[in-house]
Amino acid sequence: MDAAPYGIVHFFPDGTKDQYEASIAAVHPGDGRLPDGQIFHAAGSSAGGWTIMAVHESKESWEKFRDGILLPRMQQGIEGGFASPPEETVIDLYKLLP
Repeated sequence: MDAAPYGIVHFFPDGTKDQYEASIAAVHPGDGRLPDGQIFHAAGSSAGGWTIMAVHESKESWEKFRDGILLPRMQQGIEGGFASPPEETVIDLYKLLP
């Protein structure tokens, strides 16, 4: 069976655009570029905070990014970044349209 796309939604209570920009600068490979294996990224203000939606090629791709880049950088602390871990929802995607 082929690996299925894997979705992640992170909600940061009281999160802001400035915190998002600082955090993304620390964990993404460059402005407008996605980490290896990530095929979709969207973010914006939502009721009570800030929401980030990402889709990876597979659950394994997400776990590699999470464990190798995202968590270590967040544990080090990102100046100006999100102050606390997000509320996380994962989605075993059934359909992903272009």
